[in-house]
Amino acid sequence: MRPFLYNVISNKELIMKKLLLIVITIGIWSCAEDTAIKPDYVLSAEQKHNKFSSAIPPVLRVSTGSVIKVDTHEASDGQLHREANIDDLKNIDFGPIHPLTGPVYVEEAEIGDILAVDLLDIELHDYGWQAIVPGFGFLSDRFPDARLTIYKINTVAGTATFNDKVELKLNPFPGVMGVAPETAEMLSTIPPRANGGNMDDPNLTEGTTVYFPVFVKGALFSIGDTHAIQGLGEVCGTAIETPMTITYRLRVLKDKPAIKEPQYENDEIYAVTGFGETIDIATKKAVNYMIDHLVDNYDITAEDAYMLCSLVGDLKIAEVVDVPNMLVTMHFPKRILRQL
Repeated sequence: MRPFLYNVISNKELIMKKLLLIVITIGIWSCAEDTAIKPDYVLSAEQKHNKFSSAIPPVLRVSTGSVIKVDTHEASDGQLHREANIDDLKNIDFGPIHPLTGPVYVEEAEIGDILAVDLLDIELHDYGWQAIVPGFGFLSDRFPDARLTIYKINTVAGTATFNDKVELKLNPFPGVMGVAPETAEMLSTIPPRANGGNMDDPNLTEGTTVYFPVFVKGALFSIGDTHAIQGLGEVCGTAIETPMTITYRLRVLKDKPAIKEPQYENDEIYAVTGFGETIDIATKKAVNYMIDHLVDNYDITAEDAYMLCSLVGDLKIAEVVDVPNMLVTMHFPKRILRQL
């Protein structure tokens, strides 16, 4: 009888261990669900537009602090899809370029406020494309012929393969974010402006907060032109263009020093942006904006701020292909800011 009882007890212990493992697993899943970001609102990729204007009606009205989850189309608005070929590129219609999800009206936003956009989560989709478009790109005179590459994106690993050889670790971000400018004119989304727009800055990724000056009541925020990976400058004119799902929070900041163009920060740096028709113009604006930021928010004189920018400020060319404007940024390390 002893062996039989021993087997019964052993089986019970095994069953209890399995039950305990199941309970622990369920607990882990529950915790993961509890910590997941729960949006207050959801927008589909079809709730879109592709101009910047105060005359575009909002698709959603929210209060400050709201969390919005949006889907976005890729830059061609579906013309360059998973099965696209070179003929699709050659025949592309530029009219629908840069579909943006939005705009979102924020009830508390008034002219002169700052709209803070917290990029909480960025989810890759499973394909993307990159192209050389004739007549477009920094070296369009050297590369006049059309070229199209369709990428399969590994959404689990966050990777894609370039030219069947080079594995790329992806860094997804929205190429276009912006508020409405103070005009009813329908402005192209191609160049960056004071309202943001096509900044194409690969630092604007998950975990970053972007600050926009508010030019019209409600701000009218839009987002799109999502990129799986892109280098600073986007020199050939395209990144890996792909649809995405983005969750962000909108916060209205009042009684803060005014800003003229977008600024942003993450755990490591605070950054300002400056656009202009030349690198010189954009660069001078960026340096001035960083000096203004330091003087307005810290105990430092303009002269000392200027000199400190020369020691630890990093100028970066974010965008050179979106004519007529280019975008330059200056990054300033927070380890220095914490000492001011």
